[in-house]
Amino acid sequence: MGKPTIVCLTPVRNEAWILDRFLQCASLWADHIIIADQSTDNTAEIARRYPKVTVVHNPATGYNEAERQKLILEAARQIPEPRLLITLDADEAFTANFMTSPEWQTLLNAPVGTAVRFKWVNLIDDLEHYWTAPWDYAWGFMDDGSEPTWSTLHTTRIPAPLNAPDIVMRDIKVMHYAFTDPVRRESKWRWYQCFERIVNPHRTPIDLYRQYHEADSLAPDQIRPIPNHWMQGYVDRGIDMTSIHRPHRPWWDKELVDMLDKYGPAHFRRQNIWNVDWDAVHREIYGKDASRSLSDPRSKLDKWVHRWLQASQAYYQPYNRTLDIRIIEKVLHLLGW
Repeated sequence: MGKPTIVCLTPVRNEAWILDRFLQCASLWADHIIIADQSTDNTAEIARRYPKVTVVHNPATGYNEAERQKLILEAARQIPEPRLLITLDADEAFTANFMTSPEWQTLLNAPVGTAVRFKWVNLIDDLEHYWTAPWDYAWGFMDDGSEPTWSTLHTTRIPAPLNAPDIVMRDIKVMHYAFTDPVRRESKWRWYQCFERIVNPHRTPIDLYRQYHEADSLAPDQIRPIPNHWMQGYVDRGIDMTSIHRPHRPWWDKELVDMLDKYGPAHFRRQNIWNVDWDAVHREIYGKDASRSLSDPRSKLDKWVHRWLQASQAYYQPYNRTLDIRIIEKVLHLLGW
């Protein structure tokens, strides 16, 4: 097999805050960058400034990862084989040592049908430290034309079959910028909890809280300094890797007030979203009151559970929960939590 064409597949929705950085970084390694755009900001305008970028319009009005992944994969497969698919999001970038690491050549030489896995390192807001999850994520695939199976939410990014052989990168990692802006992150996690309440109603409020507050359970020794070589290659090329653009009102807040107005606050009373005055947010966005009150519908028990979840999260590890946490969670599950 000859040298593969490297195709970056990136779905975007209102990523103007970080898209320039992403495209500058991705342009160093990708031959083609295909963006499926579902934005209401100037994301598409920024993307079209870059010669390697193809912008594919995503006409969907709702959130559906299966639909957007299908759209972007169809565009990628218009490019002749051999194709190496890399599926980074706009708030992600390879560590800069991809430029010098022997792993990059291993990646390029992967057999057809091979998935490529990376560690996901989450940069925090000081842009000097990070934490990482213990899993490896399959975000590369030497395309063999496999037909993927995707889901609406938290779907796999690549079309590799479950039994596909894989290569695990240990030197090259994927830096994730979502945790560099706490306001944006909290807005996004509130939205995710409510969206899952609609599309995955079988999931319990406690499970959703634990998942979307993972960073609150980090031990001090899990926060580590960012190695210089993760950034330096980009900085040497004049790419700003540290500034963060922070909007006054993240777009997820608008999506959430629309959900509250449609379904009613009581539908989401067990989601951890009530540290915000949603009536005031609706007035700020729309210049008028919602069609119904969006005020906090929680009972005293609901508020106590949210306080307990927040207090216990610092001691929570998914596979090593203390006995008292397990007992309280079991009782709360019986009460609908």
